[in-house]
Amino acid sequence: MFEEIRKNNIYKIFLDGRWIESENNIKIYSPIDNQFLGSIPAMVEKNVLDAIDSCEKSLISWKSICLFDRCEILLSSANKLFEYREEIANILAKEISKDYKSSLSEVIRSVDLIKETVAEAKRINGEVLFGDRMSSQTKNKLSIVSRESIGIILAISPFNYPINLSVSKIAPALIMGNTVLFKPATQGSISALHLIRALELGGLPKGIINTITGRGSVIGSIISKSKKIGMVNFTGSTSIGESLSKSFGMIPMTMELGGKDAAIVLSDADLEDAADNIVQGAFSYSGQRCTAIKRVLVMKDIAEKLKKIIREKVSKLTVGNPFDNCMITPLINNESADFVEKLINDAVEKGAVKYTTGERNKNLIYPTVLENVSLDMDVAFEEPFGPVLPIIEVESIQDAIDINNKSIYGLQSSIFGKNIDEIFNIAEKLECGTVNINGKSERGPDNFPFLGIKSSGIGVQGIRYSLESSSRIKSIVLNKK
Repeated sequence: MFEEIRKNNIYKIFLDGRWIESENNIKIYSPIDNQFLGSIPAMVEKNVLDAIDSCEKSLISWKSICLFDRCEILLSSANKLFEYREEIANILAKEISKDYKSSLSEVIRSVDLIKETVAEAKRINGEVLFGDRMSSQTKNKLSIVSRESIGIILAISPFNYPINLSVSKIAPALIMGNTVLFKPATQGSISALHLIRALELGGLPKGIINTITGRGSVIGSIISKSKKIGMVNFTGSTSIGESLSKSFGMIPMTMELGGKDAAIVLSDADLEDAADNIVQGAFSYSGQRCTAIKRVLVMKDIAEKLKKIIREKVSKLTVGNPFDNCMITPLINNESADFVEKLINDAVEKGAVKYTTGERNKNLIYPTVLENVSLDMDVAFEEPFGPVLPIIEVESIQDAIDINNKSIYGLQSSIFGKNIDEIFNIAEKLECGTVNINGKSERGPDNFPFLGIKSSGIGVQGIRYSLESSSRIKSIVLNKK
């Protein structure tokens, strides 16, 4: 069923409802063992402009379809995605080195996300506002408020969740009557093209979604020059997010960027539970998650006990091949491993104590705990995006709050403790989008609001919030005689 999207292991462009061959291609290799997985299209200017034109031509007919019918089409696509879940999970695990169990879970979660997005869309209602609530002079006015499509939405997904974070952008955009120009990460594009094929088999009308693959640095400027993009929905690094913001100017944007999520462990915390959450939160998928726990801020009086428990748990983490369902697998590329290793070496040179179950093997970094970490070490504030956990001891709660807030990021934080009044007092002072109480930082459930402040993002995601951000309010004012 997926043979349509490739020929001789060379993947095609999905343009105006057809899979067409590309003249230029980029070879994709598995981070696991450097196995050649296939070549993806390296699109040139004409391809990109044709894709934008296709989105534009399809917009009027797609948004004219009633909401109920758009929802039914998306439900059919969700069923196809579920039907091919194992095949897609298999290529996902190979392409981004994510353990197979998590890869399969990601696909199934994406199916559920589409279904819940459909259900929520059917609950979105317009409203009528009466002018007499504001003034007797406006008593004869009323506003009929509805939502309408924005236009063409540029959806840019990251390598680490090429199915789920693509669906979280595509589904609400299409349901609200937009067309989608879809740019997956280069490493992750093969998985994303399989996703689009599954959605297509569900009955998507031609032209409402078109794929853009290739180097972002090459095609980004082409897209921004077209002036036809109505909104950008991006997940990726803060530096690229800032660049996109400058390139596209004053159009709506939703951005999920970097993070430096802290786990604050108070003196009365259940240390066993806290350590469980911290290790899972820090090392799941080798720490390649924006919501990974990236530092521990622990009260000095319990630090030794917590560190001992964390060391024990880290020593039991499985390391190796994602098809053996190991938690720690090779990082996405050697450059990422180089960066993580650089942060570890900098910390050790400045006095940190390193605990690890092994050393680096190509792009595989063994899980590493850094103790005796001070604030002059790069790892205290840099986002590693790898399996390294710095532990910083603090004298007081205020010190923990100050260190947390000193970061340029503000995605999530966690607080572990038993005094709920004290925890809420801390939570109110933390500069971040979400505070987790006695639990690890994570995205989801998908109906919860997901957001970052400062350099961690723009706008709010989550099923209802994504539907709202993928549409704009239209107000029609009636003047009664």
